[in-house]
Amino acid sequence: MLPARFTYPSPGFSHYWNYGAGKKMLKQLDHIPQKESIEEYAKTLMEYDKTGDNVIAEVFDALGFHKANELVNNILDQGINNVNDVPESLKELFAEVDTVPEWLNWDLLETGSAFCQRTGVFALIVLRNYCLMGGYESSAINKPLIYTGALKKGAAKRITETMEFWVNATGKGAMKQGAIGFKHTIKVRLMHAFARHSILKSTDWDNDMWGAPINQCDMVATNLGFSIVFMEGLKRVGFKPTEEEVKGLLHLWKYIGYVLGIPPSYLPDTEKQAIESLYKWTMFQSPADEDTKALAFALMNEPILSNFPTHKWQKKLLIKLHLAYNYFFLDDRACQTMGLPKSKIWYLPYLAWLMNRSKEYVVMANKSLFNYSVRAGRKDHENVKRMYLRGQVPTVH
Repeated sequence: MLPARFTYPSPGFSHYWNYGAGKKMLKQLDHIPQKESIEEYAKTLMEYDKTGDNVIAEVFDALGFHKANELVNNILDQGINNVNDVPESLKELFAEVDTVPEWLNWDLLETGSAFCQRTGVFALIVLRNYCLMGGYESSAINKPLIYTGALKKGAAKRITETMEFWVNATGKGAMKQGAIGFKHTIKVRLMHAFARHSILKSTDWDNDMWGAPINQCDMVATNLGFSIVFMEGLKRVGFKPTEEEVKGLLHLWKYIGYVLGIPPSYLPDTEKQAIESLYKWTMFQSPADEDTKALAFALMNEPILSNFPTHKWQKKLLIKLHLAYNYFFLDDRACQTMGLPKSKIWYLPYLAWLMNRSKEYVVMANKSLFNYSVRAGRKDHENVKRMYLRGQVPTVH
């Protein structure tokens, strides 16, 4: 059975694939998925991470959030074999994530990580203005945010949490057992399970309407946002990832998805598979509604409520900068559907493309410059993360 949110063909995303940025991506496929296979794909809207949910039911409900969170932190810091009286559900979860899958290739994963790092601040621009804002065009995937009160908590908190997770997960060696990205990913998995448990327990959420909250289908879509959509956004601002970097990026996010509790078979290994999965998900999405328009508007105005930039004129300029990239990535129709105004500095992304494309030829031809770009880009990521967490203005390379 499919939930009522299933809307085929999607009115908004049909335009994306037929006339927008997706048109070029779609040409890479040998065949375009039809309604039957899309309906089959959409059945995962009813699936969710049962292992994570068992932890919430057995541990968090029994001990309370703070004590349960302390127990999880102790396991992450000391290892599960060094912590006494661990409940069975936590043993099951850590037995899963501590098992390195046979398909994992660490060298390929680190290639994907290095690609994320070398793209510097443009990675964060793409994540914010393409991946995150673009996701608001779908009303259904964002319903859990509305039910958990994320809109009231503010876009600044939400974007800080997303950016911190992404930076922590994409550093060199970050996804090895015990490393910062690996630990953070497990915490995000439990946060998702806690949110799902709270929504079902405390709200009037309707599975028949929306599917399971934070379901596997939408989790895959989010994963694709961090991989194939992210990569396409960087291509559009002038970056030229190698074939190995494309494989590496998908491999990195396949492993992150695995730790998050997504079945590995649901995640792509190749660019074609990623495009096909993205197409299937987008083609049954209902259009933006008033809730998602409110989320988009909150993200647009995030600099106003943030602690940085300091001055009002800087905040206004930053909003115009982000809007320029919103229109550059998402096109007029999508942005206007979400109620986003146009920017007077619309031309800046085109100048960025020229700068990055010129730089790519030099960097990719010189190993020393390539390694420097990875180090400098990572420094920018850490700097921006630190400034978001502290509320200060970052200085980037």
